[in-house]
Amino acid sequence: MKKDNIPLFFATLQAANPTPETELEYATPFELLAAVLLSAQATDVGVNKATRKLFPVANTPRAILGLGVEGLEEYIKTIGLYRSKARHLIETCRMLVELHGGEVPRTRAELEALPGVGRKTANVVLNVAFGEATIAVDTHIFRVGNRTGLAPGKTPLEVELKLEKRVPFEFRLHAHHWLILHGRYICVARKPRCWECAVHTLCDYKPKTPAPRPG
Repeated sequence: MKKDNIPLFFATLQAANPTPETELEYATPFELLAAVLLSAQATDVGVNKATRKLFPVANTPRAILGLGVEGLEEYIKTIGLYRSKARHLIETCRMLVELHGGEVPRTRAELEALPGVGRKTANVVLNVAFGEATIAVDTHIFRVGNRTGLAPGKTPLEVELKLEKRVPFEFRLHAHHWLILHGRYICVARKPRCWECAVHTLCDYKPKTPAPRPG
């Protein structure tokens, strides 16, 4: 994607959705951290179904520690990899209580020191909970960055670093959500919906997917 096209690319996404938000349901930084940790290789819809039952019962590190691993598993067993996620979340809660007074830390290094929390999860928490202009590269953003030519790279980190350089500062705070939603609903994996795409003229992907024929 030509550098000159990037501001218009994001301005178009912004016009369609001025204040994008995560589709994970949460009310506190800890609820967000827990939901993102549970969302690895799972859908936001599936995570929300589980946390709607979990959070009314336990939505703090101390409360989830009180459930124990087996108790937590009962609430999240509908989510993929729930056994390992339960162990990670319990250990994360223990560290939050012992090292951070039960609060979610606000630095990348402290977040990434928590079990099951990698760079992507840390970036989501920093961006969504604390308003930092980080860009978490998930499978959707990785695909959109490469397919459109916006930020091609062989690894999520490479794509993230290119996005940090190429996304204009005024769009940086919400870029993460615009790109995720675009990849989730328009620039989908198997057959991108180019005929519905508001930014298809700015994108390097060829040939564009034609609209399906009626009937």
